[in-house]
Amino acid sequence: MENTKGISRAGFLAGTAAVGLAGAVLPAGRATATGASGRGRRHGGLKHRGVVYTVGEGETPGTAWSTARMRRDVRIIRDELHADTLDVTGDGVERLTATAAEAAERGLHVWLQPTLGDVPEREILESIAECGRFAERLRRQGASVDFSVGCEFWLFVPGIVPGETVLDRIENLQKGAVDMAKMQRRLARFTAKAAKVARSVFHGRLSYAAAQDEAFEPVDWTLFDVVGIDYYSYHRQPADYVRELKPYLRWGKPLAITEFGTCAYVGAPESGGMGWYIVDYDKNPPEIKGDVVRSERTQAAYMTDLLDVFESMNLYAAMAFEFVTPDAPHRPDNPRYDLDLASYAITKPLKDRPDDPDSDWHWEPKEAFHALARRYAQCR
Repeated sequence: MENTKGISRAGFLAGTAAVGLAGAVLPAGRATATGASGRGRRHGGLKHRGVVYTVGEGETPGTAWSTARMRRDVRIIRDELHADTLDVTGDGVERLTATAAEAAERGLHVWLQPTLGDVPEREILESIAECGRFAERLRRQGASVDFSVGCEFWLFVPGIVPGETVLDRIENLQKGAVDMAKMQRRLARFTAKAAKVARSVFHGRLSYAAAQDEAFEPVDWTLFDVVGIDYYSYHRQPADYVRELKPYLRWGKPLAITEFGTCAYVGAPESGGMGWYIVDYDKNPPEIKGDVVRSERTQAAYMTDLLDVFESMNLYAAMAFEFVTPDAPHRPDNPRYDLDLASYAITKPLKDRPDDPDSDWHWEPKEAFHALARRYAQCR
């Protein structure tokens, strides 16, 4: 089954930010002596250090998913970013499985997470089953694989929050037009159903990526082996991050930070998941609102500071969000249209012909890429 109605993560984060709910953390666990590919690692600290790689269709022909590009990226993620884990997420079973297979072939630990939205529940469960079967094949072939049933179902899965589309559901949440008790019961039912489907086909470590607000999205973590959180908090003191994350350890299970990161401009960390909101999408083409000051150093410093926290807590995994966002090109010649300012990616896409949607493009590393590469390399 190949889904044709995916939702960009940019749109997702923008939506969750609007309700003040963006963010989640991965489960923490005890570190072991070796990483996924057998490389030595220091005692303590994170067990897995990685990056999120989204495999959506692309919003224009020029940014369409490419097998050749994906293979180059995976090689660079291993050899130049020095990550030991690839979080493969997005829609489209063929794209997901091809990318997971490439990561496994190159000796990376695979975190496979199908993320479908605005399609019938049956299709979402079918995608979970197909990807879970593939993850099980990789596991039996000797690959190191964790399988996540999805991401923040309350937003993606129709029928949990009223509204036909993600935007409709966000609007209803903003208006307070949602019975929260009923929403949480529906969410619990679907989460249990997704876990059951995944367990029937996958026999390794199972997880889910939840919003970090447990009052909003309480998860029965007894259904899973690894606690997963998308995490976009901002605190001035490291101790406050530790305080916020510690409650997830009460389950006695590994904690993974499935997503963490920020945008590359001054003040972005304080915006949490609202970093996307500096873009005015009512304009054609979309443009940056206000006088935003680009600062790749801000992004790099925030991400390495969080890594220090995750390492100090001996968490199971942390995956930086994200490797590349093809539909947010960098415009060094025209900051007003520099959509990369609103991107959480650690690389910046540059088009050969900036005003042509069909233009070929390449990415260049941001300071965050180099900062993470130095940190990841120290732990190999």
